[in-house]
Amino acid sequence: MIPTAQFVDGDGFQSQSDAFVQWLVQRPGVRLNPKIRVVDLRFRDAGRGVVAQTDILEGEELFSIPRDLILTMQNSNLRNLIGQDLDQLGPWFSLIVVMIYEYLLGEKSAWAPYFQVLPTTFDTPMFWSDSELIELQGSAVVGKIGKQGAEESILEMVAPVVRGNPTLFPPPASLGSFDGPAGTAALLHIAHVMGSLIMAYAFDIEKPEDEEGDEGDGEDGYMTDEEEEQLPKGMVPLADLLNANADQNNARLFQEDDFLVMKAIKLIRAGDEIFNDYGEIPRSDLLRRYGYVTDNYSPFDVVEISLDAICEAAGLQNADTVSQSALQFLEDLELLDDGYAIARPSSGDSLEDIIPAELVILLKTLSLSPEQLQQQRSKNKPPKPSFGPQEVAILQKAILIQQTKYSTSLFQDQELLAQLNQLSASAPLDIPTRRRRMAIQVRIGEKEILQELSARLHLTNRDSSLKRSADGDHHDSRHTKTQRT
Repeated sequence: MIPTAQFVDGDGFQSQSDAFVQWLVQRPGVRLNPKIRVVDLRFRDAGRGVVAQTDILEGEELFSIPRDLILTMQNSNLRNLIGQDLDQLGPWFSLIVVMIYEYLLGEKSAWAPYFQVLPTTFDTPMFWSDSELIELQGSAVVGKIGKQGAEESILEMVAPVVRGNPTLFPPPASLGSFDGPAGTAALLHIAHVMGSLIMAYAFDIEKPEDEEGDEGDGEDGYMTDEEEEQLPKGMVPLADLLNANADQNNARLFQEDDFLVMKAIKLIRAGDEIFNDYGEIPRSDLLRRYGYVTDNYSPFDVVEISLDAICEAAGLQNADTVSQSALQFLEDLELLDDGYAIARPSSGDSLEDIIPAELVILLKTLSLSPEQLQQQRSKNKPPKPSFGPQEVAILQKAILIQQTKYSTSLFQDQELLAQLNQLSASAPLDIPTRRRRMAIQVRIGEKEILQELSARLHLTNRDSSLKRSADGDHHDSRHTKTQRT
């Protein structure tokens, strides 16, 4: 429960929130339930949040935002001022350009009070130093940060628009222009901030029903993943100030023809925080996309075992023509990945539930003899995904290899986390220490999955050995009985 007393506003944080809400309610069409309030939750490292001031019933509307107030490319005046089609940049980079434009307008922007309550600093790994990123060593999340690729795309797609329209994108007075090393660094920083805001806060904006056409539907009437990725993105004022919680989710955003409406999906008691939900995402993605980690999302953790670790476990070398043939075979069938994500097992899950079918096929293919592989090639089909002793042995060794990629053990991480938790109980952690704690939490989740999977494989291997031994004894006894007869 959130304290209902007034928060001390020594730095203007709450005043900015109140000014934003005042601006919001003055916009035509906005409906705001008087039972809610935007509050300062920094005392628990949650920034701003929304709380209930009195009880809110299930199904009750919390707020409603008209579509023309959403910060999108379509709603910004930039599209009328610039002499090019921003749609060609795609949903991500077109919104980055629009947000840079509105941000540089300052107080002249129609969304100026909204920008005042959006963060400008982030704990996402995109902004971590090299020494901080070392704490994530061994985790596949490091390869998904994509800072270099993002900067290459910004310089290719965003920079020409900004530099080609200096009157629309005025650089800071200290720079003079966005050209040169200093100008490029400033532009990259602003673009990273806007991109991080989009990643953490933007919503995919569905078209109103009267604008939808049949061409956007998949064969089953739903949008394909590729089509969903191309949905316009928008920043929805107030909706993005709700924090997320997998266990306490009590609100949901509904997209109607003219409004985006946040409603309570269960009874919310006075003083309770109002939470949205990000869905079932692992803590590594929570860190990468939103810059924080919470144990509420630990049930959704995953660990990725790399293709390199699996090949090494199978004893394959780059010069091994058989291994190259096996990998190329799966590549041709579009069944080869750089890594294989394994989710945290539940108590009732079998190995078939835990291990992706693509990984089982890879293990099976790497276990084939050259003659068997050639036979599968002639059929142009992968082997049936079965999990025998050879596949178990390869995966067990791959797990050991994956575990060596971390610089610490699970036990060491658990001790480190306990120390940091004790430290944070007495005083807020500084930025590097806070980031280190989040990295440790991510590492712990991944290592727990590897440990659990290894234990289950050991039991499977032991049970298989016992079964083979029992079958052998049974065969011997039958053979002995026949001889006596």
